[in-house]
Amino acid sequence: MRAIRHRHRHHRRSIPALAALAAAAVAAPVLLTATPAAAHPHEGRLAGELVAEVTARGAYRHLAKFQQIADANGGNRAAGTPGHAASAAYVHDTLAKAGYQVAYQDFEIHEAHTKTEKTTVLGGEPRELATAAFTFTKSTPAGGLTAPIALARVDETPGCDAADYPAGAFAGKIALVKRGACTFVEKQKAAAAAGALGVIVYNHSGTTPVRGGFSSPAEGIIPSAGITLADGEALAAAAAGGEVTVRLDLDQEHVKKTTRNVIAETRGGRSDRVVAVGSHLDSVPEGPGINDNGSGSAGLLEVALKLAEEGANKKGKGPANKVRFAWWSAEELGLLGSEHYVAQLSEKQRKDIALYLNFDMIASPNPVQFVYDGDDSDKTGEGAGPAGSAQIEALINGFLDRKGKPHEGSDFDGRSDYGPFIANGIPAGGTFTGAEGIKTAEQARRHGGTAGAPYDPHYHGAGDTLKNLDLKAFDTNLDVIAHAVGTYAQDLSSLGR
Repeated sequence: MRAIRHRHRHHRRSIPALAALAAAAVAAPVLLTATPAAAHPHEGRLAGELVAEVTARGAYRHLAKFQQIADANGGNRAAGTPGHAASAAYVHDTLAKAGYQVAYQDFEIHEAHTKTEKTTVLGGEPRELATAAFTFTKSTPAGGLTAPIALARVDETPGCDAADYPAGAFAGKIALVKRGACTFVEKQKAAAAAGALGVIVYNHSGTTPVRGGFSSPAEGIIPSAGITLADGEALAAAAAGGEVTVRLDLDQEHVKKTTRNVIAETRGGRSDRVVAVGSHLDSVPEGPGINDNGSGSAGLLEVALKLAEEGANKKGKGPANKVRFAWWSAEELGLLGSEHYVAQLSEKQRKDIALYLNFDMIASPNPVQFVYDGDDSDKTGEGAGPAGSAQIEALINGFLDRKGKPHEGSDFDGRSDYGPFIANGIPAGGTFTGAEGIKTAEQARRHGGTAGAPYDPHYHGAGDTLKNLDLKAFDTNLDVIAHAVGTYAQDLSSLGR
Protein backbone atom coordinates (compact mmCIF):
# COMPACT_ATOMS: atom_id res chain seq x y z
CA MET A 1 0.00 0.00 0.00
CA ARG A 2 1.43 3.30 -1.02
CA ALA A 3 2.13 6.14 1.37
CA ILE A 4 -0.45 8.92 1.48
CA ARG A 5 0.66 11.25 -1.28
CA HIS A 6 -2.73 12.47 -2.31
CA ARG A 7 -6.35 11.50 -2.25
CA HIS A 8 -7.87 9.94 -5.34
CA ARG A 9 -10.74 11.86 -6.85
CA HIS A 10 -13.65 9.77 -8.13
CA HIS A 11 -14.72 10.44 -11.71
CA ARG A 12 -17.58 8.24 -12.80
CA ARG A 13 -16.49 6.94 -16.19
CA SER A 14 -16.59 3.30 -17.29
CA ILE A 15 -13.31 1.31 -17.32
CA PRO A 16 -12.20 -2.22 -16.24
CA ALA A 17 -9.74 -4.16 -14.17
CA LEU A 18 -8.20 -7.50 -13.43
CA ALA A 19 -9.27 -10.44 -11.46
CA ALA A 20 -7.74 -12.85 -9.09
CA LEU A 21 -8.67 -15.32 -6.46
CA ALA A 22 -7.13 -15.74 -3.11
CA ALA A 23 -6.69 -18.33 -0.51
CA ALA A 24 -8.61 -19.60 2.45
CA ALA A 25 -6.98 -20.79 5.58
CA VAL A 26 -6.69 -22.64 8.81
CA ALA A 27 -9.48 -21.69 11.16
CA ALA A 28 -8.57 -18.82 13.49
CA PRO A 29 -9.97 -18.23 16.98
CA VAL A 30 -13.21 -16.27 17.06
CA LEU A 31 -12.63 -12.83 18.56
CA LEU A 32 -16.26 -11.80 18.66
CA THR A 33 -19.27 -14.07 18.79
CA ALA A 34 -22.07 -13.35 16.40
CA THR A 35 -25.34 -14.94 15.48
CA PRO A 36 -24.71 -16.88 12.26
CA ALA A 37 -26.14 -15.09 9.25
CA ALA A 38 -28.06 -16.87 6.55
CA ALA A 39 -26.05 -17.85 3.51
CA HIS A 40 -25.89 -15.27 0.75
CA PRO A 41 -28.48 -16.23 -1.88
CA HIS A 42 -25.88 -16.21 -4.67
CA GLU A 43 -23.22 -18.34 -2.97
CA GLY A 44 -22.60 -21.74 -4.50
CA ARG A 45 -20.51 -24.88 -4.64
CA LEU A 46 -17.33 -23.34 -6.03
CA ALA A 47 -17.07 -20.76 -3.24
CA GLY A 48 -17.40 -23.41 -0.56
CA GLU A 49 -14.87 -25.71 -2.18
CA LEU A 50 -12.29 -22.97 -2.60
CA VAL A 51 -12.64 -21.87 1.01
CA ALA A 52 -12.09 -25.47 2.10
CA GLU A 53 -9.10 -26.06 -0.19
CA VAL A 54 -7.13 -22.83 0.11
CA THR A 55 -4.90 -22.98 3.17
CA ALA A 56 -2.53 -20.68 4.98
CA ARG A 57 0.18 -23.33 4.64
CA GLY A 58 -0.20 -23.28 0.87
CA ALA A 59 -0.12 -19.50 0.65
CA TYR A 60 2.77 -19.19 3.11
CA ARG A 61 5.13 -20.97 0.71
CA HIS A 62 4.70 -18.04 -1.70
CA LEU A 63 5.47 -15.58 1.09
CA ALA A 64 8.62 -17.53 1.85
CA LYS A 65 9.59 -17.34 -1.83
CA PHE A 66 9.11 -13.56 -1.88
CA GLN A 67 11.29 -13.26 1.22
CA GLN A 68 13.96 -15.43 -0.40
CA ILE A 69 13.88 -13.27 -3.53
CA ALA A 70 14.24 -10.06 -1.52
CA ASP A 71 17.12 -11.50 0.50
CA ALA A 72 18.94 -12.35 -2.73
CA ASN A 73 18.33 -8.92 -4.29
CA GLY A 74 19.40 -6.21 -1.89
CA GLY A 75 16.58 -6.68 0.61
CA ASN A 76 13.65 -5.46 -1.50
CA ARG A 77 11.33 -6.21 -4.42
CA ALA A 78 10.73 -2.64 -5.59
CA ALA A 79 9.43 -1.89 -9.08
CA GLY A 80 12.20 -1.71 -11.65
CA THR A 81 14.63 -3.78 -9.58
CA PRO A 82 15.88 -7.37 -9.97
CA GLY A 83 13.87 -8.31 -6.87
CA HIS A 84 10.61 -7.32 -8.52
CA ALA A 85 11.56 -8.94 -11.82
CA ALA A 86 12.24 -12.23 -10.02
CA SER A 87 8.94 -11.98 -8.12
CA ALA A 88 7.04 -11.40 -11.37
CA ALA A 89 8.79 -14.34 -13.04
CA TYR A 90 7.87 -16.60 -10.11
CA VAL A 91 4.19 -15.66 -10.30
CA HIS A 92 4.14 -15.86 -14.11
CA ASP A 93 5.81 -19.27 -14.34
CA THR A 94 3.78 -20.79 -11.50
CA LEU A 95 0.51 -19.81 -13.17
CA ALA A 96 1.63 -20.89 -16.64
CA LYS A 97 2.36 -24.36 -15.29
CA ALA A 98 -1.13 -24.43 -13.77
CA GLY A 99 -2.68 -23.85 -17.20
CA TYR A 100 -3.55 -20.16 -17.14
CA GLN A 101 -3.23 -17.80 -20.05
CA VAL A 102 -0.49 -15.58 -18.64
CA ALA A 103 1.15 -12.45 -20.01
CA TYR A 104 3.50 -9.72 -18.91
CA GLN A 105 2.48 -6.11 -19.44
CA ASP A 106 5.55 -3.87 -19.59
CA PHE A 107 5.49 -0.14 -18.95
CA GLU A 108 7.93 2.63 -18.13
CA ILE A 109 8.44 4.18 -14.72
CA HIS A 110 10.80 6.72 -13.25
CA GLU A 111 12.86 6.22 -10.13
CA ALA A 112 13.83 9.17 -7.94
CA HIS A 113 17.31 9.38 -6.41
CA THR A 114 17.64 12.25 -3.93
CA LYS A 115 21.14 13.62 -3.53
CA THR A 116 20.39 16.73 -1.48
CA GLU A 117 17.36 17.71 0.67
CA LYS A 118 17.94 20.70 2.93
CA THR A 119 15.98 23.64 4.31
CA THR A 120 18.01 26.32 6.07
CA VAL A 121 16.46 29.22 7.97
CA LEU A 122 18.68 32.27 7.36
CA GLY A 123 19.29 35.37 9.47
CA GLY A 124 21.31 35.42 12.68
CA GLU A 125 22.62 31.89 13.13
CA PRO A 126 21.43 29.74 10.19
CA ARG A 127 19.33 26.79 11.33
CA GLU A 128 18.84 23.63 9.26
CA LEU A 129 15.45 21.87 9.36
CA ALA A 130 14.78 18.15 8.87
CA THR A 131 13.60 17.99 5.25
CA ALA A 132 12.21 15.34 2.88
CA ALA A 133 12.33 16.11 -0.83
CA PHE A 134 9.09 15.16 -2.55
CA THR A 135 9.36 12.23 -4.93
CA PHE A 136 9.77 13.58 -8.48
CA THR A 137 10.26 17.13 -7.31
CA LYS A 138 11.94 19.64 -9.57
CA SER A 139 15.46 20.36 -8.29
CA THR A 140 16.49 23.83 -7.12
CA PRO A 141 19.31 25.71 -8.88
CA ALA A 142 22.83 24.68 -7.82
CA GLY A 143 23.46 26.13 -4.37
CA GLY A 144 19.75 26.20 -3.53
CA LEU A 145 16.81 28.55 -3.84
CA THR A 146 16.93 31.49 -1.42
CA ALA A 147 13.71 33.45 -0.89
CA PRO A 148 11.33 34.78 1.79
CA ILE A 149 8.56 32.58 3.13
CA ALA A 150 4.93 33.36 2.25
CA LEU A 151 2.14 31.74 4.27
CA ALA A 152 -0.75 29.98 2.55
CA ARG A 153 -4.04 30.28 4.40
CA VAL A 154 -4.71 27.52 6.93
CA ASP A 155 -8.34 26.42 6.90
CA GLU A 156 -10.21 23.17 6.31
CA THR A 157 -8.51 22.89 2.89
CA PRO A 158 -5.11 24.50 3.53
CA GLY A 159 -3.30 25.66 0.42
CA CYS A 160 -5.68 23.84 -1.90
CA ASP A 161 -7.38 26.78 -3.65
CA ALA A 162 -6.35 30.03 -5.28
CA ALA A 163 -8.08 31.90 -2.45
CA ASP A 164 -5.46 30.52 -0.05
CA TYR A 165 -2.77 32.55 -1.86
CA PRO A 166 -3.50 36.33 -1.66
CA ALA A 167 -2.77 38.11 -4.92
CA GLY A 168 0.80 39.37 -5.20
CA ALA A 169 1.94 37.91 -1.88
CA PHE A 170 3.72 34.87 -3.29
CA ALA A 171 5.57 36.15 -6.37
CA GLY A 172 9.26 35.29 -6.03
CA LYS A 173 8.76 33.59 -2.65
CA ILE A 174 8.61 30.08 -1.19
CA ALA A 175 5.11 29.05 -0.12
CA LEU A 176 4.69 27.46 3.30
CA VAL A 177 1.62 25.21 3.25
CA LYS A 178 0.06 22.91 5.83
CA ARG A 179 -0.61 19.30 4.87
CA GLY A 180 -4.16 18.02 4.43
CA ALA A 181 -7.44 17.88 2.49
CA CYS A 182 -6.11 17.88 -1.10
CA THR A 183 -3.32 16.35 -3.13
CA PHE A 184 0.27 17.51 -3.06
CA VAL A 185 -0.10 18.13 -6.79
CA GLU A 186 -3.01 20.49 -6.13
CA LYS A 187 -1.10 22.38 -3.44
CA GLN A 188 1.94 22.71 -5.68
CA LYS A 189 -0.11 23.91 -8.69
CA ALA A 190 -1.94 26.49 -6.61
CA ALA A 191 1.31 27.81 -5.16
CA ALA A 192 2.98 27.95 -8.58
CA ALA A 193 -0.02 29.74 -10.09
CA ALA A 194 0.34 32.38 -7.35
CA GLY A 195 3.94 32.97 -8.40
CA ALA A 196 5.76 30.91 -5.76
CA LEU A 197 9.22 29.67 -6.73
CA GLY A 198 8.99 26.64 -4.45
CA VAL A 199 6.73 25.04 -1.85
CA ILE A 200 7.39 23.64 1.62
CA VAL A 201 4.61 21.54 3.14
CA TYR A 202 4.61 21.03 6.91
CA ASN A 203 3.00 18.07 8.59
CA HIS A 204 -0.37 18.09 10.34
CA SER A 205 0.70 15.58 13.02
CA GLY A 206 3.61 13.57 14.37
CA THR A 207 7.29 14.43 14.59
CA THR A 208 8.56 13.50 11.13
CA PRO A 209 8.74 15.56 7.93
CA VAL A 210 6.01 15.15 5.32
CA ARG A 211 7.06 12.50 2.82
CA GLY A 212 5.04 13.48 -0.19
CA GLY A 213 5.45 13.14 -3.88
CA PHE A 214 4.06 13.10 -7.37
CA SER A 215 3.30 10.28 -9.78
CA SER A 216 5.92 11.29 -12.33
CA PRO A 217 8.63 13.92 -12.96
CA ALA A 218 6.19 15.77 -15.22
CA GLU A 219 4.05 16.63 -12.18
CA GLY A 220 6.94 18.29 -10.36
CA ILE A 221 6.70 21.88 -11.63
CA ILE A 222 8.42 23.77 -8.74
CA PRO A 223 10.84 22.52 -6.05
CA SER A 224 8.77 20.85 -3.32
CA ALA A 225 9.65 19.36 0.06
CA GLY A 226 8.20 18.48 3.44
CA ILE A 227 9.12 19.45 7.01
CA THR A 228 7.77 18.57 10.46
CA LEU A 229 4.71 20.01 12.17
CA ALA A 230 6.81 21.71 14.86
CA ASP A 231 9.19 23.31 12.37
CA GLY A 232 6.32 24.40 10.15
CA GLU A 233 4.42 26.03 12.99
CA ALA A 234 7.58 27.78 14.20
CA LEU A 235 8.29 29.11 10.70
CA ALA A 236 4.69 30.25 10.30
CA ALA A 237 4.74 32.08 13.65
CA ALA A 238 8.01 33.82 12.78
CA ALA A 239 6.83 34.78 9.29
CA ALA A 240 3.60 36.20 10.71
CA GLY A 241 5.72 38.68 12.67
CA GLY A 242 8.10 39.70 9.90
CA GLU A 243 10.04 38.51 6.89
CA VAL A 244 11.76 35.11 7.21
CA THR A 245 14.16 33.96 4.50
CA VAL A 246 15.06 30.33 3.87
CA ARG A 247 17.29 28.46 1.48
CA LEU A 248 15.69 25.36 -0.04
CA ASP A 249 18.29 23.04 -1.57
CA LEU A 250 16.96 20.02 -3.47
CA ASP A 251 18.88 17.86 -5.92
CA GLN A 252 17.07 14.83 -7.29
CA GLU A 253 17.82 12.60 -10.26
CA HIS A 254 15.02 10.85 -12.17
CA VAL A 255 15.95 7.58 -13.87
CA LYS A 256 13.71 5.88 -16.45
CA LYS A 257 13.15 2.14 -16.00
CA THR A 258 10.88 -0.62 -17.29
CA THR A 259 8.74 -2.79 -15.04
CA ARG A 260 5.84 -5.17 -15.62
CA ASN A 261 2.43 -6.31 -14.46
CA VAL A 262 1.55 -10.00 -14.53
CA ILE A 263 -1.90 -10.78 -15.94
CA ALA A 264 -3.41 -14.28 -15.85
CA GLU A 265 -6.89 -15.43 -16.71
CA THR A 266 -8.89 -18.63 -16.90
CA ARG A 267 -9.13 -20.17 -20.36
CA GLY A 268 -12.87 -20.66 -19.97
CA GLY A 269 -15.71 -18.52 -18.70
CA ARG A 270 -17.65 -15.74 -20.35
CA SER A 271 -15.28 -13.03 -21.55
CA ASP A 272 -18.02 -10.40 -21.32
CA ARG A 273 -18.46 -11.11 -17.59
CA VAL A 274 -14.94 -10.77 -16.23
CA VAL A 275 -14.25 -11.10 -12.51
CA ALA A 276 -11.11 -9.02 -11.92
CA VAL A 277 -8.96 -9.52 -8.82
CA GLY A 278 -5.67 -7.82 -8.09
CA SER A 279 -2.89 -7.08 -5.66
CA HIS A 280 0.37 -5.22 -6.03
CA LEU A 281 3.57 -7.23 -6.18
CA ASP A 282 6.14 -4.48 -5.65
CA SER A 283 7.64 -3.48 -2.30
CA VAL A 284 9.16 -0.17 -1.28
CA PRO A 285 12.96 0.07 -1.64
CA GLU A 286 13.36 0.08 2.15
CA GLY A 287 12.26 -3.51 2.73
CA PRO A 288 11.10 -6.89 1.35
CA GLY A 289 7.39 -6.02 1.53
CA ILE A 290 6.13 -9.34 2.90
CA ASN A 291 2.94 -7.90 4.39
CA ASP A 292 2.88 -4.97 1.95
CA ASN A 293 2.08 -6.63 -0.30
CA GLY A 294 3.49 -10.10 -0.42
CA SER A 295 0.47 -11.12 1.65
CA GLY A 296 -2.14 -10.13 -0.92
CA SER A 297 0.02 -11.40 -3.78
CA ALA A 298 0.54 -14.79 -2.13
CA GLY A 299 -3.15 -15.09 -1.34
CA LEU A 300 -4.17 -14.41 -4.93
CA LEU A 301 -1.62 -16.87 -6.25
CA GLU A 302 -2.77 -19.69 -4.02
CA VAL A 303 -6.44 -19.10 -4.83
CA ALA A 304 -5.65 -19.06 -8.53
CA LEU A 305 -3.86 -22.39 -8.23
CA LYS A 306 -6.76 -23.98 -6.36
CA LEU A 307 -9.21 -22.63 -8.91
CA ALA A 308 -7.17 -24.30 -11.65
CA GLU A 309 -7.21 -27.57 -9.70
CA GLU A 310 -10.99 -27.30 -9.41
CA GLY A 311 -11.26 -27.10 -13.18
CA ALA A 312 -8.94 -30.08 -13.64
CA ASN A 313 -10.84 -32.16 -11.10
CA LYS A 314 -14.11 -31.39 -12.85
CA LYS A 315 -12.64 -32.60 -16.18
CA GLY A 316 -12.01 -29.18 -17.59
CA LYS A 317 -15.26 -27.58 -16.50
CA GLY A 318 -14.17 -24.14 -15.36
CA PRO A 319 -16.07 -21.20 -13.88
CA ALA A 320 -19.06 -19.69 -15.67
CA ASN A 321 -17.38 -16.27 -15.79
CA LYS A 322 -13.81 -15.53 -16.81
CA VAL A 323 -11.58 -14.80 -13.83
CA ARG A 324 -8.64 -12.48 -14.45
CA PHE A 325 -5.88 -12.16 -11.87
CA ALA A 326 -3.42 -9.26 -11.79
CA TRP A 327 -0.21 -8.63 -9.91
CA TRP A 328 0.49 -4.93 -10.29
CA SER A 329 3.85 -3.24 -10.35
CA ALA A 330 4.72 0.30 -9.20
CA GLU A 331 1.77 0.63 -6.82
CA GLU A 332 4.18 2.17 -4.35
CA LEU A 333 5.03 4.85 -6.91
CA GLY A 334 1.40 5.93 -7.26
CA LEU A 335 -0.75 3.02 -8.56
CA LEU A 336 1.14 3.17 -11.85
CA GLY A 337 0.68 -0.46 -12.86
CA SER A 338 -3.08 -0.57 -12.38
CA GLU A 339 -3.47 2.87 -13.96
CA HIS A 340 -1.49 1.71 -16.98
CA TYR A 341 -3.61 -1.42 -17.30
CA VAL A 342 -6.88 0.47 -17.17
CA ALA A 343 -5.68 3.10 -19.63
CA GLN A 344 -4.81 0.43 -22.22
CA LEU A 345 -8.27 -1.15 -22.29
CA SER A 346 -10.71 -0.57 -25.11
CA GLU A 347 -14.23 0.63 -24.33
CA LYS A 348 -15.58 -2.90 -24.85
CA GLN A 349 -12.89 -4.44 -22.65
CA ARG A 350 -13.73 -1.96 -19.94
CA LYS A 351 -17.43 -2.76 -20.12
CA ASP A 352 -16.69 -6.48 -19.92
CA ILE A 353 -15.23 -6.07 -16.41
CA ALA A 354 -18.05 -6.87 -13.99
CA LEU A 355 -16.17 -5.96 -10.79
CA TYR A 356 -12.74 -5.54 -9.27
CA LEU A 357 -11.57 -7.06 -5.97
CA ASN A 358 -8.43 -5.69 -4.28
CA PHE A 359 -6.32 -7.22 -1.51
CA ASP A 360 -3.44 -5.16 -0.15
CA MET A 361 -1.86 -5.89 3.27
CA ILE A 362 -3.88 -8.75 4.73
CA ALA A 363 -1.51 -9.98 7.47
CA SER A 364 -0.63 -6.88 9.49
CA PRO A 365 0.96 -7.78 12.85
CA ASN A 366 -1.47 -5.65 14.91
CA PRO A 367 -4.48 -6.08 12.63
CA VAL A 368 -7.99 -4.78 12.28
CA GLN A 369 -10.25 -6.51 9.77
CA PHE A 370 -11.16 -3.72 7.37
CA VAL A 371 -13.67 -4.08 4.52
CA TYR A 372 -13.91 -1.35 1.90
CA ASP A 373 -17.00 0.75 2.56
CA GLY A 374 -18.80 0.32 -0.75
CA ASP A 375 -22.07 1.92 0.35
CA ASP A 376 -20.53 4.80 2.37
CA SER A 377 -22.45 3.68 5.45
CA ASP A 378 -19.62 5.10 7.58
CA LYS A 379 -20.19 8.56 6.04
CA THR A 380 -16.50 9.42 5.98
CA GLY A 381 -13.99 10.36 3.30
CA GLU A 382 -14.57 9.85 -0.39
CA GLY A 383 -18.09 8.49 -0.48
CA ALA A 384 -19.60 5.31 -1.92
CA GLY A 385 -18.05 3.27 -4.70
CA PRO A 386 -19.67 2.78 -8.12
CA ALA A 387 -22.98 0.90 -8.31
CA GLY A 388 -22.40 -2.68 -7.22
CA SER A 389 -19.76 -1.81 -4.63
CA ALA A 390 -22.34 -1.95 -1.84
CA GLN A 391 -23.27 -5.49 -2.86
CA ILE A 392 -19.60 -6.54 -2.81
CA GLU A 393 -19.20 -5.13 0.68
CA ALA A 394 -22.37 -6.94 1.80
CA LEU A 395 -21.07 -10.25 0.43
CA ILE A 396 -17.78 -9.92 2.33
CA ASN A 397 -19.43 -8.67 5.53
CA GLY A 398 -21.95 -11.49 5.45
CA PHE A 399 -19.21 -14.07 5.10
CA LEU A 400 -17.25 -12.60 8.01
CA ASP A 401 -20.39 -12.45 10.13
CA ARG A 402 -21.05 -16.14 9.56
CA LYS A 403 -17.47 -16.86 10.60
CA GLY A 404 -17.90 -14.78 13.75
CA LYS A 405 -15.16 -12.38 12.67
CA PRO A 406 -15.43 -8.71 13.72
CA HIS A 407 -14.92 -6.20 10.95
CA GLU A 408 -15.33 -2.52 10.18
CA GLY A 409 -15.46 -0.25 7.17
CA SER A 410 -12.56 1.44 5.40
CA ASP A 411 -12.90 4.44 3.12
CA PHE A 412 -12.08 4.27 -0.58
CA ASP A 413 -9.28 6.79 -0.02
CA GLY A 414 -7.36 5.99 -3.22
CA ARG A 415 -4.32 4.45 -1.54
CA SER A 416 -4.43 1.13 -3.38
CA ASP A 417 -5.12 -0.31 -6.80
CA TYR A 418 -8.91 -0.16 -6.66
CA GLY A 419 -8.42 3.57 -7.35
CA PRO A 420 -8.25 3.49 -11.17
CA PHE A 421 -11.23 1.15 -11.32
CA ILE A 422 -13.66 2.99 -9.05
CA ALA A 423 -12.57 6.26 -10.66
CA ASN A 424 -13.90 4.85 -13.92
CA GLY A 425 -17.18 3.36 -12.74
CA ILE A 426 -16.13 -0.24 -11.99
CA PRO A 427 -17.69 -1.62 -8.78
CA ALA A 428 -14.99 -2.63 -6.34
CA GLY A 429 -14.37 -4.10 -2.92
CA GLY A 430 -11.87 -6.00 -0.85
CA THR A 431 -10.12 -6.10 2.48
CA PHE A 432 -6.97 -5.05 4.27
CA THR A 433 -5.69 -5.18 7.84
CA GLY A 434 -4.17 -1.74 8.36
CA ALA A 435 -0.99 0.17 7.59
CA GLU A 436 0.57 3.01 9.62
CA GLY A 437 -2.69 4.00 11.35
CA ILE A 438 -2.99 3.68 15.14
CA LYS A 439 -5.24 1.03 16.69
CA THR A 440 -7.83 2.48 19.07
CA ALA A 441 -8.82 1.01 22.41
CA GLU A 442 -12.18 -0.02 20.98
CA GLN A 443 -10.49 -1.75 18.05
CA ALA A 444 -8.18 -3.59 20.43
CA ARG A 445 -11.20 -4.74 22.43
CA ARG A 446 -12.94 -6.08 19.32
CA HIS A 447 -10.01 -7.35 17.27
CA GLY A 448 -7.33 -8.01 19.88
CA GLY A 449 -3.83 -6.61 19.68
CA THR A 450 -2.29 -3.46 21.13
CA ALA A 451 -4.12 -0.13 21.43
CA GLY A 452 -2.08 2.97 20.73
CA ALA A 453 0.28 1.11 18.38
CA PRO A 454 0.29 1.05 14.55
CA TYR A 455 -1.54 -1.73 12.73
CA ASP A 456 1.79 -2.47 11.10
CA PRO A 457 4.79 -1.04 13.00
CA HIS A 458 7.05 -2.24 10.16
CA TYR A 459 5.09 -0.54 7.38
CA HIS A 460 7.39 0.53 4.54
CA GLY A 461 10.46 -0.59 6.49
CA ALA A 462 13.13 -3.25 6.65
CA GLY A 463 11.12 -5.09 9.32
CA ASP A 464 8.31 -6.06 6.91
CA THR A 465 9.47 -9.68 6.87
CA LEU A 466 8.14 -13.19 7.43
CA LYS A 467 8.78 -12.68 11.15
CA ASN A 468 6.28 -9.82 11.44
CA LEU A 469 2.94 -11.15 10.25
CA ASP A 470 -0.34 -12.09 11.91
CA LEU A 471 -1.12 -15.46 10.35
CA LYS A 472 -4.60 -15.64 11.90
CA ALA A 473 -5.55 -12.44 10.07
CA PHE A 474 -3.93 -13.91 6.95
CA ASP A 475 -6.13 -17.03 7.32
CA THR A 476 -9.27 -14.96 7.62
CA ASN A 477 -8.53 -12.90 4.55
CA LEU A 478 -7.56 -15.94 2.48
CA ASP A 479 -11.04 -17.26 3.23
CA VAL A 480 -12.55 -13.93 2.16
CA ILE A 481 -10.70 -13.95 -1.15
CA ALA A 482 -11.53 -17.58 -1.93
CA HIS A 483 -15.18 -17.05 -1.05
CA ALA A 484 -15.60 -13.87 -3.10
CA VAL A 485 -13.81 -15.26 -6.14
CA GLY A 486 -15.72 -18.53 -5.99
CA THR A 487 -19.04 -16.75 -5.67
CA TYR A 488 -18.56 -14.24 -8.49
CA ALA A 489 -16.90 -16.76 -10.81
CA GLN A 490 -20.23 -18.60 -10.88
CA ASP A 491 -22.86 -15.92 -10.31
CA LEU A 492 -22.94 -12.15 -10.94
CA SER A 493 -26.67 -11.69 -10.53
CA SER A 494 -26.26 -9.75 -7.27
CA LEU A 495 -24.46 -7.09 -9.34
CA GLY A 496 -27.17 -7.00 -12.00
CA ARG A 497 -25.08 -8.88 -14.57
